[in-house]
Formats: sequence, structure tokens, C-alpha cells
Amino acid sequence: MSPFYGGSHKQLIDLLKENIPSCSVFTLPAKKWHWRARTSALFFSQTVPTCSSYRVLFSSSVLNLCELVSLRPDLARLKKVLYFHENQLVYPVRKSQDRDFQYGYNEVLSCLVSDVVVFNSHFNMDSFLSSILPFMKKIPDHRPKDLAQQIRPKCVVMNYPVQFPDVSREHDKNPELFFNTLLRLKEKLLDFHVSVLGETFTDVPEIFSLARVSLDSNILNWGFLPSKDHYLQVLCDADVVVSTAKHEFFGVAMLEAVHCGCFPLCPKALVYPEIFPEQYLYSTPEQLCKRLQELCRRPDLAREHITMVTPLCFVAFLFSFGSQSVNWFWFCAGGHLLVLLDLPEDTVSVFADI
Repeated sequence: MSPFYGGSHKQLIDLLKENIPSCSVFTLPAKKWHWRARTSALFFSQTVPTCSSYRVLFSSSVLNLCELVSLRPDLARLKKVLYFHENQLVYPVRKSQDRDFQYGYNEVLSCLVSDVVVFNSHFNMDSFLSSILPFMKKIPDHRPKDLAQQIRPKCVVMNYPVQFPDVSREHDKNPELFFNTLLRLKEKLLDFHVSVLGETFTDVPEIFSLARVSLDSNILNWGFLPSKDHYLQVLCDADVVVSTAKHEFFGVAMLEAVHCGCFPLCPKALVYPEIFPEQYLYSTPEQLCKRLQELCRRPDLAREHITMVTPLCFVAFLFSFGSQSVNWFWFCAGGHLLVLLDLPEDTVSVFADI
């Protein structure tokens, strides 16, 4: 079940659908995220048919799984797997009062009724579990206890199986730092070109319109590219890819760009130290600007460099259902891989070639 069927959420569901015979997929369009998180459980409770052959319920954490299984006791009996693309306990907001307590609270409840809780990175899992206690302290009195201890044994990290989705432009990617750094490079009369790719949503930070004017002569591509091939070609033509994210639980777009030959520069924070060695990380805006100045003056440093990423994880995970079992193999590792494994005929395999 995917209440927000778009981007990386769609990629994952489509990949599972392709590799798991006879699975049923129930989705809602990737619009109005807040309403999907609030109301999708009731919608799915009315639209998912009763079926005696269902064995596993796999859903993203956008769905309030606790509400769903209370409305549908037949689904409560299934093996329930909850997948976290991101978590709302540490998802950045512009002002602390903007954080809606209910979204994070619903995720905690969903974990409690799940059998398995899957995170796409250790950063995602650790930040969620460590934030439960301070998050629950917002409750004025009669607070629940030991929630992280109940949830932790269910948790497993399975790195996201990378393909090539479109990327988006949002405030949590810290565009102010990115564009301000480029403007500093332009002030120093350094030669560079930039492509800013992704969908435009309703709430676009003001810096985008300002930067588009100020950097006009440096811009090669701007906005959403209509075809996947065009998107990949832009990545292949680029020399450097920069992340200034304040929120990132896995970093799919950065791995896509590295796959296409880009030299990565990432914050020394969030999930990035799990994936990228020290040489690709920066700690301050000044360090980022200095690295980009060097690459502008010596583009050969990026063009002739072969990026090495930290090997991620090879996970063999077993869900047991009495006399039947399903083996889930999730493979992600650095480099360009051709994966050939001798698996039993009844094994369900999910691979990522990154």
C-alpha cells in the first residue's frame, strides 16, 4: 500500500510489484501529502478487498497502519511490514511550531502494530528511535514509556534499491546555501554552468526566482525535464553534483549522479557519512565554496576522478509464515554491479544495480 505513489515511493512499489508474483498494489496519487497521512487509512479500509490468500501487508510510513488494522481486523492478522523512506520525528520544518505532532505520533503507533519496521539507512533508523523519547515529552502528562525499546527489536536497515527517479526542489534541500555559494563563485569570475532539475511544487523558496535571474548566463537546464533519458543525459554531462540538504534519509539523487560520473560534494551530516568517504564531505559553507572554486579552476580533477562510495548493505531477510516462507534479498553496494545469485525458485529477489 502506498498512499503517496510518486517519486521514490513509486519506484519501490513498482520494483516490488515486478519481482513478487501475484501481489496486489493499492495506491493514491502523490498529491497533498498531509491529507494522505491523515485520511488514507480510512480510504484503504473501504477499498482493499477481503482476500484469504493475502500473507504480507507492506506499506510506507505515510499510512497510519494502526488505524487501518483497527478498521480491518482481517488485515491485522497479516505479516505487517512498515517501510520508512523518511521519518517525521526529525523531518525539518522552518519553525518548530510548524511541526504537527500527529504525523510523528502516527508513525510511532504504526511501528507498534507492525511486525517488521524497515528503514532505508542507519541515519533514518537511529534518528527516529533516538527522537521518540524527547518527542513524547511534548505530551503534557501521562506520557507512554519505553516505546523505543518496544520498537527497536523490530527494526532493520535495508538500503533503498536505487533506480533513476526525478528529483524535486524543496526548502529542506537548503537551496539558499546552494545558490548563495554559486553567486559567490560568480563574483569571483569563475567559469561554471549549472543545471537545476526537478518538479516545481506550490511552495517554492524565493531564492529560486532570484537565482534564476542572477545566474541566467550560467544556467544550462532549469526545472522539470520531460523525459528520463534527458534527465540522465544532463547528469552524464555534469562534472560535479552538490547536496546542501538539511534533510536526507538516503540520498537517491546523489547516488544517481555519481552513477552517471559526477564528483559529489555532500554535507558531513545526515545519511551522507554512511555512503560517502571523507573526501566528498564538507562541514561548513566556506568549505563547500572552497572545494567548488578548486573544481572550477581545475575541472579535470572531477572529470578524471573515479568516485568510490562506501559499500552499503547486503541483506538477506526471512519472513516466516508457518509452513511457508518468503526470502527477501535486498542488495545495494557501491559501484556498477551485475548481480547474479543462485537463488531457490521460490525466492523473491529485489536487486539494485547502482
